[in-house]
Amino acid sequence: MIHIGIVGLGAIGQRLLNRFMDHLEVQVVAICDQIDSLVTETAAELGNVGTYKKHQELIADPKVELVYVAVPPKIHHQVVMDVLQAKKHVLCEKPLANSVEEAVELWKAAKEANVIHAMNFPLNYDEAAIKFAELINQNYIGKLRRLQLTMHFPEWPRPWQRNAWVAGREQGGFVLEVGVHFIQQTLKIFGDITNITAKLELPTDPNKCETGIIASAELLDGTPVLIEGLSQFAGKEFIGFTAYGTEGILSLDNWGELRGGKNGEKLQVISYETVQSKNLIDELIKAISGQQAEIYDFEVGYKSQEILEKLRKL
Repeated sequence: MIHIGIVGLGAIGQRLLNRFMDHLEVQVVAICDQIDSLVTETAAELGNVGTYKKHQELIADPKVELVYVAVPPKIHHQVVMDVLQAKKHVLCEKPLANSVEEAVELWKAAKEANVIHAMNFPLNYDEAAIKFAELINQNYIGKLRRLQLTMHFPEWPRPWQRNAWVAGREQGGFVLEVGVHFIQQTLKIFGDITNITAKLELPTDPNKCETGIIASAELLDGTPVLIEGLSQFAGKEFIGFTAYGTEGILSLDNWGELRGGKNGEKLQVISYETVQSKNLIDELIKAISGQQAEIYDFEVGYKSQEILEKLRKL
């Protein structure tokens, strides 16, 4: 049984909290948030759990073995560094930090602490994304000609995640919140990204995040990568991650819809029912137990942050 402490009980933290609660091999033993009502409501749901307002107190709780950090990005560096100094395992929400400099500091500190350090990049464990990667590696589309990421949000922040920092320019915006997932997938499946050029559409209010992006980049072999995003418009939300090849197309749409087709054919929904998916919590348990595990550590978080900040350079 792995005993977990959670710092940050907002919308993102609550998502993984529910998965922790449903897992037989982990137990949430401590929670922390600066908003008293969130702590009170969550504690009532969990039952016997330690409650804290300061993250340092939660980290010091001797029952806590792993700390899940789900606070806004600006606070990641402070909280995670305190966890590492306490020599406890840590799972951090994306992005790793609020700058490349902070991210590399955390990566180095994690290596020195000799603990399990992992990022919550959930696409790596989702069946559709796993099948997407499998088909790419099986040469389903032939030689890659172009990779394209499209991000359309009629409203940003989305109704379920409205708060000041998600809407803010410093640590919010859809390029950061959504784009980082697909940056990480690109690095994992296709390799490094270089020659990045980005043009952001920014509102007149200097505190508000981007409302649009048009960016181009290349993989190391020169294959073009296009990134296009827009918010605040009439229409439906759409996120598309599409690989165009010499023999066909493969697209991961809206996180879990996989479509593909060979040249000259119509795009068809591709089933991923036979995919043997993995679970982040299971993999964390394996890693903490000293077994081989599929986790995406702070090095992955740092490399993703490097690309992210080049796209968001304001």
